Amino acid sequence: MPSRRHLLTAALAAPLLPCTALAQSAEWPSRPVRVIMPYAAGGPTDIICRLLCDRLSQRLGQRFVVENRTGAGGAIGASAAAKAEADGHTILFTNLGHAVLRALYSSLDFNPERDFRAVTILAESPMVLLVPPNSPWRSLAQFLAEIRANPGKHSYASTGGGGALQLVSLNFLQAAGLQMQEVAYRGSAPAVPDLTTGAVSMMIDAGPTGFPLAQSGQVRALAVSSRQRSAVMPDLPTFAESGLPDASFVVWQTLLVPAATPDAIVNRLQREVAAILAEPAMRNRLVEMGAERLLGNSPAEAQAYIAAELTRWTGILRAAGVQPQ
Repeated sequence: MPSRRHLLTAALAAPLLPCTALAQSAEWPSRPVRVIMPYAAGGPTDIICRLLCDRLSQRLGQRFVVENRTGAGGAIGASAAAKAEADGHTILFTNLGHAVLRALYSSLDFNPERDFRAVTILAESPMVLLVPPNSPWRSLAQFLAEIRANPGKHSYASTGGGGALQLVSLNFLQAAGLQMQEVAYRGSAPAVPDLTTGAVSMMIDAGPTGFPLAQSGQVRALAVSSRQRSAVMPDLPTFAESGLPDASFVVWQTLLVPAATPDAIVNRLQREVAAILAEPAMRNRLVEMGAERLLGNSPAEAQAYIAAELTRWTGILRAAGVQPQ
């Protein structure tokens, strides 16, 4: 049996555990926080990330500095974040592309699941199918008829390597039974000039950047990927309305931290993000950009959400014949 001395020591130490967690939360952040963005500057995920980081900097009194580390469908940035010290001062801000890294790359130097903890899912946004402004297609039906009549003749803009633009494009092409040539870019922003001139025939972009492009007349929007019409451009039909229910999907953004990051820091970061999402100014800004649903859910809910997405998108890639490289 334990001695009285051991029991007394344990009794005195037990209350220190929550106190230690509270201290970790209170002391964080103690210096600027590096927020790794694995996609190109100016893209939809980057824009939302910078909006959030500005508010986090104001609320927490330390700078949240966005660092764009692009390449390999987000794997380069994710690798840097996975290897960072697990003290809450390095965060990965990413999107659904993270859920398929393991399915795309056989030689990753990190595990996209085990090496990270999910903090929260920020928002779900529809994608919008865009075509050149001078193209003859005024509806999705006209576009589908042209592509089906000329398999392999037309091209689409993608981020390649498992990026969000590649995933959603493969999902759409598979659901619609289309054959198009892929042209890979480092992000959606670098692809815009080629879309506006007609060098590529299609890009499926996230709402935060796709809607403004269409509203400005730089490109023409034909349909949205969500199951319901978007409040931003309510005249646009959904893929489901156009006879492609299996093409419906949304893009999500998430915050991840190294797996060993303390609970107290993860929970505080989640609470701060949820509070920012509840601010009327931030909520209105994100809705105007096309965010269909704001979440700010718990770390456990976010972890389960990402796991489900991993299963779904891995299946889509396999059905499209994409194998790990």
